[in-house]
Amino acid sequence: MSVRDLIPWGRNNGHQVPSLLREDDHDPFLSLHREVNRLFDDAFRSFGSGLPSLRGASGFGAGWPSVEISDTDKDIKVTAEVPGLEEKDIEVILDDGVLTLKGEKRSQTEDKEKQFSERYYGRFERRIPLGTEVKEDQVDATFKNGVLTVTLPKTEKAQSQVRRIAIRS
Repeated sequence: MSVRDLIPWGRNNGHQVPSLLREDDHDPFLSLHREVNRLFDDAFRSFGSGLPSLRGASGFGAGWPSVEISDTDKDIKVTAEVPGLEEKDIEVILDDGVLTLKGEKRSQTEDKEKQFSERYYGRFERRIPLGTEVKEDQVDATFKNGVLTVTLPKTEKAQSQVRRIAIRS
């Protein structure tokens, strides 16, 4: 059985090709052009989902590094997983209520005997709007085993604005 047997108008049983097809649909170059456009549209539509196919060789992509944010009455804690980086590779900036995490990794391998050289380079920047006042002079950042933790204590004003809402049944 051929694929044509599965298409009702592809069989030679007297059915006509539907009139939905334009004359230029039989041009192989135009069909190829449309198919390539569709592939690019599909690829860039999925770019925001962080698919590895569109990431660089370093693995850095949209949404990297993974960040976890916890907000309590007293402080905001931001934890970022940055495996393979060292403390010197990361920069933490607090400016106008926005926490910025920046990092960069460079790696180079060279084997002159085998005439082999390899370089990796990756860079990231994550901006996290805090949405509340923090004590900028008491912000603390620690780094251990590839995990960066930034603790941002809230001001007294911000702590007093916290309001618990009772849930009724």
